[in-house]
Amino acid sequence: MGFLIRLLVNALALYLLTLVYSGVRFTPGADVVGVILAALVLGIVNALIRPVLLLLSLPVNVLTLGLFTLVVNAVVLWIVAGVTVLDVAGFGAAFIGAIVLAVISWALDAAVGALGLDGQRS
Repeated sequence: MGFLIRLLVNALALYLLTLVYSGVRFTPGADVVGVILAALVLGIVNALIRPVLLLLSLPVNVLTLGLFTLVVNAVVLWIVAGVTVLDVAGFGAAFIGAIVLAVISWALDAAVGALGLDGQRS
């Protein structure tokens, strides 16, 4: 049940991102299934590819005091856009979109946690 809630939160976060920031959008004609599939791909890329990218960029990340993680997050969003109905205007749009997506996801995670829907016992 937690996986399904997390998937729906990611899908809602991606959808809200496209409403808030015009540099990231869904292709015309994208339906709910496309949005959920994009959220699923985002979760898979975050789980499998992002740790490898962070490990490979560790020296640069240390030199920039962790700010290079923002670039890695932009690359992850760009990868997701490459294989789903998500459309990103360019790397700059992916960079800003990744920051906005992180803020939206944080707010949604906090709301889900406050409502007790995350499955965590308090």
